[in-house]
Order: sequence, then structure tokens, then C-alpha cells
Amino acid sequence: MLYWIDLFGVFVFAISGALAADRRGMDLFGFIAIALLPAVGGGTVRDIVLDAPVFWVQDPVYLWLIVTAGLVTFLSAPLIRRVERSLLWADAIGLSVFCVAGAAKGLALSGSPSIAVAMGLVTAVLGGIIRDVVCNEIPLVLRQDIYATAAFAGALTYVILSSVGLDGALSIWTGAAVCFLVRSSALIWGWSLPRRGEGAARNEELEESQ
Repeated sequence: MLYWIDLFGVFVFAISGALAADRRGMDLFGFIAIALLPAVGGGTVRDIVLDAPVFWVQDPVYLWLIVTAGLVTFLSAPLIRRVERSLLWADAIGLSVFCVAGAAKGLALSGSPSIAVAMGLVTAVLGGIIRDVVCNEIPLVLRQDIYATAAFAGALTYVILSSVGLDGALSIWTGAAVCFLVRSSALIWGWSLPRRGEGAARNEELEESQ
């Protein structure tokens, strides 16, 4: 079950990358290349850091799914943009799965709770940061919304529950639920972390100019 939800998260993250390519007026290759970044970027770095086989090398289904997402977005970007708000909820599900999957793998391979939380955060948000940097944008997770914080909360919840001996599946789903609850609350009520007034004003000016 978790594997299929993981595939769903990869597909949604790939669409978010392809939409960023669309905003920058890239060609078809650009759509697919940028789609790769948020979909597998964080998981790839996690596996390299943990000295584990890279997950998409072992299972090429991930690559075909990303290519499909890039092609679909290239052919129907205007239509997808009409439901882009709805994609935020799908993205929240992907974020929730990625953070606990990364934490679970980090805990299994390192045995360290702190490394497990870090790997959960890396898996969930690093790919999006790479996508934004490549597209010459200030990374979303560093300037707006409660996003990385939600991933941190989900990964931390999983690690704490695992440390006290809770069943593995229950720990995973509870951690994912916490992440989704925090992220969805931010979407509904517009929560964000505090920013310095002067810096926030500069960010708003930059966003308006883009």
C-alpha cells in the first residue's frame, strides 16, 4: 500500500516540477528534466548519504512515471493550471508519505533517531528546493507556507513512536497523518512561519516582479 502511495507522491511532485518548467517557458526536455528534480531529488540524496542503492535505479517504474507526468503536463498545462489548487492537496499527501518513508529508511539503515528525522526532511523537501534553484526562484520552503515544518513534524512523530516500540505500520501512518494535518491546516488557514518585516516586504516585491 505504501509503495503505491509513494508512486502517487512521485507523480504529483513530478507534475509540480513540470509546471515550474512551464512557467519558465521550457521545451519538452525541460519539462521532463525539471519534473525529475522534486520527484526523486530528495530520495536520491538520502540514499547516497545512507550508502544505499538508489531507489529509482532498482525500480525504473519511478522514471517512467516521471516521464509520463512531464509529457502529460506539457500537453495539457493550461488545463492542469485550472486545478492547480487541488494539486496542493495531492502534494500534501505526497509530502506526508515522503517524510515518513525517508525517516523509516534512515532509521533502519543508521539506527540513529536524529539521522532518521533528517533523512525524512531531506526526502520530502530537498527535491523541491533543487527545482526552485534550477528555475532561478527562491525556494518555496524557505519563504512561505508551513511545508518543511510539516515534514519535520511527520518524521519526528514516526521516529518517536518507533522508539517507544509502536507497531511499524502504525508509526508510519500516524507520522504521515501528523504531517498531512499540519500541512492541510496551513493550506486552510494560511499559516506561515514568522518573517522579519523588512525581509518579507522585499520578498513580496520580488514575487510581484516575477
